[in-house]
Amino acid sequence: MTTKNLSILGSTGSIGTQSLETARKCGYSVSALSAYSNVDLIEAQIREFKPQIAALVDENSAKELKIRVADTDTKVLSGLSGVCECAACSDADTVINSVVGMAGLRPTLTAIECGKKIALANKETLVAGGLLVTTNAKAKGVDILPVDSEHSAIFQCLQGQPTNRALKRIILTASGGPFFGKTREELEKVTVVDALKHPNWSMGQKITIDSATMMNKGLELIEAVWLFGVHPSKIEIVVHRESIIHSAVEYTDNAVIAQLGLPDMKIPIQYALTYPERIESLTGELDLTKLGTLTFYKPDYDTFKCMNICREAISRGGLYPAFANSANEQANFMFRQGKIGFLEIGELVERVMNDAPKVDTYTVDDVYNADIEARNLVIKYSGKQ
Repeated sequence: MTTKNLSILGSTGSIGTQSLETARKCGYSVSALSAYSNVDLIEAQIREFKPQIAALVDENSAKELKIRVADTDTKVLSGLSGVCECAACSDADTVINSVVGMAGLRPTLTAIECGKKIALANKETLVAGGLLVTTNAKAKGVDILPVDSEHSAIFQCLQGQPTNRALKRIILTASGGPFFGKTREELEKVTVVDALKHPNWSMGQKITIDSATMMNKGLELIEAVWLFGVHPSKIEIVVHRESIIHSAVEYTDNAVIAQLGLPDMKIPIQYALTYPERIESLTGELDLTKLGTLTFYKPDYDTFKCMNICREAISRGGLYPAFANSANEQANFMFRQGKIGFLEIGELVERVMNDAPKVDTYTVDDVYNADIEARNLVIKYSGKQ
């Protein structure tokens, strides 16, 4: 297996810490680490993996980290520029981007410009700037390997197909989140605590709320369009409560190939790093006889409207997905603050997306301007500061 040298963006989050577990197991070197503000954890990571550089977005946290690791050879950087420098680290051949939210876009573009292989766990990169990312990656000959369990599953199921013409549809599975089967009336009074109780996965707060609204599945639909070059009409969402089938593809002969495994992110992380090879995993074996039954349901698009909002956004193209994504980030945050109700998230995202300007092409600055505008519109329409 080829030795790899990693830059891990978002190293203190769930994906980042599991990526370091994989690096430890596989004997990979780590040249760069970045996080937002978790000084204690990134200090421990620096002392174990001895990266060339590390960055914290929060300036004050970066100053504290610099003092703490002054006895090491690691150079400490700060801000988004520091994260981008980690993405461009000369020693790293692979960048794992697990940054949360829109903040992941510019580091992804930086890594592409530097010709790095990208293991992508930051879905907003493709949702908001898919045209920019895919165009630049193609021009630079850069591979983008998905880390999300669903997109990794699709990627694995597509191995060996002769051409994209053989693909009939993608079956994108969804757990249904904590509110599966609930009506809109039942969701009017749900709390943040309720929404953070995911049945199968342990994730950060933002993505867990996205799973509760099923916005996460809408964002994944947009991401799949860019990753696999398919029209949104060729992507079907299916609720699969057990999270054992991580997604599937159907070919023109109606053969369906699925990828199964325990709900553990170490499998897709490892596959992105070892592809095209497979090695022994830290994840336990799947015993189908113990599962007994796997269930499947059609999504409730009326109650969980975010899925169709995202489908409409990517069908329209341009900056519509960027507006939908950033509106969701702001509404998700305001819900976690207790400023808006659960159902208002989808309502605000839909209103902002429909107000987005129609454009065919855009720059990275346009994406970031759309981000600001969308957030401001959410605040304006909600009537909350």
